[in-house]
Amino acid sequence: MDLANRVKSLTPSSTLAITAKAKELKQQGYDVVGLGAGEPDFNTPQHIIEAAKASMEAGKTKYTPSGGLPELKEAIIKKFNRDQNLTYQNENIIVTTGAKHALYTLFQVLLDEDDEVIVPAPYWVSYPEQIKLAGGKPVIVQATEDNSFKITPEQLQKAITKKTKAVIINSPSNPTGMLYTKEELKQLGEVCLHNNILIVSDEIYEKLVYENKQHVSIAQLSDELKEQTVIINGVSKSHSMTGWRIGYAAGNNLIIKAMTNLASHSTSNPTSVAQYAAIAAYTSPEDEVMRMKEAFESRLNELYKRLAEIPGVSCVKPQGAFYLFPNVKEAADNNGFQSVDDWVKALLEEEKVAVVPGSGFGSPQNIRLSYATSLEQLEEAVKRIKRFVENHM
Repeated sequence: MDLANRVKSLTPSSTLAITAKAKELKQQGYDVVGLGAGEPDFNTPQHIIEAAKASMEAGKTKYTPSGGLPELKEAIIKKFNRDQNLTYQNENIIVTTGAKHALYTLFQVLLDEDDEVIVPAPYWVSYPEQIKLAGGKPVIVQATEDNSFKITPEQLQKAITKKTKAVIINSPSNPTGMLYTKEELKQLGEVCLHNNILIVSDEIYEKLVYENKQHVSIAQLSDELKEQTVIINGVSKSHSMTGWRIGYAAGNNLIIKAMTNLASHSTSNPTSVAQYAAIAAYTSPEDEVMRMKEAFESRLNELYKRLAEIPGVSCVKPQGAFYLFPNVKEAADNNGFQSVDDWVKALLEEEKVAVVPGSGFGSPQNIRLSYATSLEQLEEAVKRIKRFVENHM
């Protein structure tokens, strides 16, 4: 049977592929240290689990509105007002089956054939694929390490054409962990307003910001930018609820209505029980969120320091999320490998350390390391990576 053209060009997720390979080796009895996962290693806070249980016991296990429970929308609205001083109404919010589904649905309602979306690289692996699935064209703009992996207003302006429909801003970023400042966002926003292009602001890591830095949403900066922005967020990273699959989008009511109509024909509604869990996440104190954040920051500082001791490895220190994105091209070259991808494969085979090659993120000189695992595992991983590099010199 011949498959549809829309799926033939899809590139498999490099993060899921490396995670699957690591699990396979573990099942074979190998001691694998996996630094590929894009999810917190903490369990969902207990009060959120209890809220889900209570909803099930109360019989709240039926269909909900396609765009999400009104109570959850209200909790999200209050969260925006509390955290970013942004005001939304229920009609400006759609709850989705994860933030990934919010992005997917947005591109489906936004893009016609050959419409362009500007995607800064390094990028999260699913952005280009979702754009292609909607018939659009991802236009990759390469950010440099010299500018902390952030694109400039000049780069953005140069990439805009008559077909440009939107630009993605992911801050803090996956895979780099970099954070745009208020002034940087303001400058990018001015370019978007001048050219009338939509801003897709992926803020899924907003709670994981370090060194006393502050996350700023581009929608906060002016009423005009708020109207021009669709914010994508969810509880997966902030509350360690990846498997619950609750995300959301906030923006222009016409866009949100179209997304809701499409969702009604694809998922019917986000899982009812998970929505009640998300209500608990957003209506309770953030003690557990802050505890996880502090643990991540401690791990970041330790891992960053130890990576600097490995020959041929350099790294821009991130300010958010839970990833490091070191450049290992020099190490791979010194070790006699044709590419960083080959270096990564050999590292997994020889030292049983799973990292994600940067090629999947549009940056083939880098690798992504997740520090969403214990400090002991991180220390063991660095020890093995250093041994691997030195053995091949």
